[in-house]
Amino acid sequence: MKTKKKGAAAALLALVGVLTITALPAELAHAYDGKTLDTGIYWFGKGNISQKAVAGVTNPYYSATKPTVIYVHGWQKDSTPKLKRETFNYLANDATNGVNVNTADAWINAGWNVGIFYWNQLADEGEVKDAEAKIWSTAGPQGMRWRDVYGTYNSGPSKPAADLMVDAYASAMNSYTGTNVRIVGHSLGNQMATRFTKLVSDRVTAGTLKSNLLPKRVALLDPFWSKDGKTYLGGKWTGEVAREHVTALKAKGVVFEQYNSSAINDLWIGDANTGMQQMTALTDLAPWWCSSIDQVGKHVAAPNWYFYSFYTAAPEEVTVDLLGNRKLTGKVAASAATSDARIKEMMLDSTKKWVQVEGRYTQDPSDDQFEYKNK
Repeated sequence: MKTKKKGAAAALLALVGVLTITALPAELAHAYDGKTLDTGIYWFGKGNISQKAVAGVTNPYYSATKPTVIYVHGWQKDSTPKLKRETFNYLANDATNGVNVNTADAWINAGWNVGIFYWNQLADEGEVKDAEAKIWSTAGPQGMRWRDVYGTYNSGPSKPAADLMVDAYASAMNSYTGTNVRIVGHSLGNQMATRFTKLVSDRVTAGTLKSNLLPKRVALLDPFWSKDGKTYLGGKWTGEVAREHVTALKAKGVVFEQYNSSAINDLWIGDANTGMQQMTALTDLAPWWCSSIDQVGKHVAAPNWYFYSFYTAAPEEVTVDLLGNRKLTGKVAASAATSDARIKEMMLDSTKKWVQVEGRYTQDPSDDQFEYKNK
């Protein structure tokens, strides 16, 4: 029975790796040929088009003064031979349940820079823990190998993926004079977001990065951590080190929010990391428009919902009495549109969370409501 459970879990995780991304129109600039390793930040314009940030090259989708949000994806099993990458089109990111909405457009209309850090060729591994290791260290089971369009693995860079992200960020944001940076990580990408922010903080402290480049807010979207200690982390679990990073970063004023949308960490390989739930502004999403067995769809729902939620005002917060009657509190719950101050308020309350109670059968975030309740 135990073997059967492990086999089912492994199959589900493999399916997540396949379905997190889908084919993209060939004319889009974030397409790549897969013959060489391509990591870096791509800035997006309206209509789900993009251009890679390259030093010395003017980018029409970036301004040095605007608030900036950068998304980082997770595990990307078997994506490279198909030349697939995540974008901000809800439908393209979710072939089974998506709506045709370019979720970056509302952010861009509101005056934001919107980007994605791609490390998909490094994250293209058959085993999720092999991709996970590359975030933290070059000494993981598969080193830093990367996959090409032919399906072949090649020797990789001399730095972990999170360090590569910091280097790309420092280059792309070299002239940045704004004061508002938000980092968003999905699934395994939550570890990238956390590790990246800690490395940026370290560089700010060392004086090698400007203080305005320290992210103000970090969103962890249906985050994944694997169980058990890692030799490349001195025997610590990845979730354990992530909590240490979050503790240090909260002391620097960084605000953390977390959104759970699936049972991905209930699988035998996953770490529920309940300690992290006490440290973040926690929201339990309820994407009931996915079937109860569609954990892949529920997992992918988190980043799609988050970026889409910027289209509308922050959702209403409610309380529910013993008879099931709902009453508005006059406050708002969490979404991408919720203020940093409100997210921080909930982050500092380790006893409460938000649970979605309305809008569960639609993908449109405008009808969502969230109950304020105990964690």
